[in-house]
Amino acid sequence: MLIVRDALAVWTATGEEVPGDVVCGDDGLIAADAGTGEVLDASGCVVTPGLVNAHHHLLQTAFRTLPGTRGVPMAQWLPTMAAAYAAAGVDEELEHAAAWAGLAEALLCGVTTVADHHLTWPRDPFPADGGVGLARAAAQAAREVGARLAFVRGSAGDDPGVAAASAEAVAALVPHGGVTDDGMLQVAVGPAGVHSDGPETFRLLAEVAARHGLRRRTQANEQVDVVRAQERYGRRPLELLDEWGWLAPDVTLAHLCDITPAEVATLASAGVTATHAPGCDLPMGWGVAPMAALADAGVPVGLGTSGGGSNDAGHLLADARLALQVAPLAGRPVAAREVLTWATRGSADGLGRTDLGRLAVGARADLVCWDVTGVADAGVADPVAGLLWASPGRRPRHVVVGGRVVVRDGVLQTVPEADVAARLRDLLTARERRRHRAAT
Repeated sequence: MLIVRDALAVWTATGEEVPGDVVCGDDGLIAADAGTGEVLDASGCVVTPGLVNAHHHLLQTAFRTLPGTRGVPMAQWLPTMAAAYAAAGVDEELEHAAAWAGLAEALLCGVTTVADHHLTWPRDPFPADGGVGLARAAAQAAREVGARLAFVRGSAGDDPGVAAASAEAVAALVPHGGVTDDGMLQVAVGPAGVHSDGPETFRLLAEVAARHGLRRRTQANEQVDVVRAQERYGRRPLELLDEWGWLAPDVTLAHLCDITPAEVATLASAGVTATHAPGCDLPMGWGVAPMAALADAGVPVGLGTSGGGSNDAGHLLADARLALQVAPLAGRPVAAREVLTWATRGSADGLGRTDLGRLAVGARADLVCWDVTGVADAGVADPVAGLLWASPGRRPRHVVVGGRVVVRDGVLQTVPEADVAARLRDLLTARERRRHRAAT
């Protein structure tokens, strides 16, 4: 048992805020009463549920700030990134190193669960194991650092049959329903969007999801998504998704930058969930998604960072602050607690995970202790709101996943942070040198 003691405030994401203790039972769940066990000092801290990053591309952790990927249209960004993937060589070794770094970064930023929309697969040849090795590599990285992972078997222009067969193979990693018993690994499916995949891919991946009880996820209404949908089909992306059976309660849509009031109503009536990714959308020039309007219409809203190729950081709390700041440009101001709810309970609900993103008896014991005693929080009248309004780069004091302390006093406890960073750097350097030798 772990007792998180003497917090200044406990924000539960359930509408309650209380001072005092949070009890993590031996079963890894939030318990009602404290017995005896380890005490984790949370004095001077605001305690929140573990943040849930509802949209990431962990492989892109290895491809941050690449030349030619900043301040360019998405139609130029996509082939630039594709060339970088091909040059580096996407395999299990790179997948593990990139996911290791991205997930370690996540924990050190207070994120306990990451949804990894994996879109980049080797093609010449496609892995004989159906890509299971890449999924296993990401899952292994998550186990080693102590983070929860939702691995989304995505597609970005892959052969529809190959993508579906691969999704079948990846689905075998988890029980029917898509989540392991300990809740540490989840599998979902999802094409990149109508800009890259056609109706056959969407149909086949939906069939895989139905057979295995998996959630579905895709991206919609990014810049290139709208343009290509019009060019190829003469339709809007959401019209296509509706026709293809992808506006449904088991579907989460990321981005949604260019949507109309009528489309907001359509999404609400369909029962989909939405994921906001302002840290990607704004620098990519896609605009500000009207998440407040979606929330007001009854659409559950989550928050994600997207990948290192567009955002370069996995700091979900910093992106929550950005969402807070830009919301008035797309409708109405939002409160800090509303956006914190997006980053916790809303993101978890989009994964179908009511056991995550909230501090309630019986939920998974994932929580973060945010120290608010420093100079950056001096003068802050509301320490919960101050988590977003003040100190955008803050890191947590402690992070707990399933009742296990994985970050203590700002230090990753599961693996040495320096080793994680060095492994990815060394791997990328070695591959660059190999390419240089081959070219000369």
